[in-house]
Amino acid sequence: MIYHGVLTKMITEFANPIQYYLVFENDFLNMNQLLGKKLSIEFVKYQCLNCGKDKPIYRQGFDKQCFFQIPQAADWIMRPELSTAHLDKEDRDLDYEKKVQLQPHIVYLANSSNVKVGVTRKTQVPTRWIDQGAHEAIEIVEVPNRYLAGITEVALKDFVADKTNWRKMLKNDIEDESLVVWRDRLKQYIPDEAKDYFIQNNTETHLAFPVNQYPEKPKSLNLTKEHKFTGKLVGVKGQYLIFEDNTVFNVRANEGLVVKITLA
Repeated sequence: MIYHGVLTKMITEFANPIQYYLVFENDFLNMNQLLGKKLSIEFVKYQCLNCGKDKPIYRQGFDKQCFFQIPQAADWIMRPELSTAHLDKEDRDLDYEKKVQLQPHIVYLANSSNVKVGVTRKTQVPTRWIDQGAHEAIEIVEVPNRYLAGITEVALKDFVADKTNWRKMLKNDIEDESLVVWRDRLKQYIPDEAKDYFIQNNTETHLAFPVNQYPEKPKSLNLTKEHKFTGKLVGVKGQYLIFEDNTVFNVRANEGLVVKITLA
C-alpha cells in the first residue's frame, strides 16, 4: 500500500502504550500497527505548512519568508518569557497572541533522558510529554498566561535542565526519579508572581511507548539528502520512528516535507 502527503507531527492518544497516528490530508496510518513491518519513506517535495508553496523548509514546517512573518513562529513560541499579550502589546498579530498566550499554561517537570523543566498550554497535557518521549512527568505550576509560565521556567532553569538528550531518550538510557521530590525542592525558586499558582499534592504521570527494540547507536535520517529510506519499524517514541538498523526519523523535525510511504 502507498500513502502520500505532507508530514506534520504525529497525532497521539494517551493509552498503554501510547497510540501514534501519521495523518495526511485524505488518509492516516496507525504507526503502532506497523511495528515489525518494513516500510519505505521517499522525499517528494516541500510544502510550507503556511503558504503551501514548494520552497525549502526553514524551521517548524515553514519556509524562511513565512517563518519570519507569521505569529505561529514568533520568538515567544520557543521563549515564553517574551510573551507580551498580557500587556496588550503586539508582536506580530495581537489577536492570535491573545488567543494563545492568555490561557492557562503549565510549568512541568518531565524525565525523558534527564529531569527537565518545560512549559506548555494546559490543553497540551499530556501531549507535550508524549512528544518529548518522557516516561514520567509532573505539573509544578498552573498559571493564567504564557508570560508567567515563561518567567517561571527561566527561574527554574538555573537548577534543572531545560533540554532533552534525544540520543539517551531513544536508547532508553534513563533513570527513574522522584519528580515529587524535585517539585518540592524547586518550589523555593519559583518567582514571586507565580508562587500562588504552585500545585501541591499531585502525583506523577507515567507513560509507556510502543517500542520493541531500542537503538544502541541512533543515527538520524536526513530524508532531503538521502531521498529514500527503507527499513523495519521497531518502535515509536517521542516524535521519532525507530528502525531495526538503528536509523531514527524525527517526524516533527521534518514537518513540511511531502513524502510517499510504501508498506511492504
